Amino acid sequence: MAKKLRVTLVKSPIGYEKSQKATVRALGLNKLSQSVEKDDSPAVRGMIAKVAHLLEVNEE
Repeated sequence: MAKKLRVTLVKSPIGYEKSQKATVRALGLNKLSQSVEKDDSPAVRGMIAKVAHLLEVNEE
């Protein structure tokens, strides 16, 4: 069974580069305090690393 990551948007992407806004959207996050569960994969880890200053990540 693959590990899961709970990703929560804790800071608004307003004022950041378009690519960072697009990464937040690609993770499935639209509103502040919204959480999504993602499978732990290198692609998802890379997306999280790019916008880590906007997110809170918990491993499950």
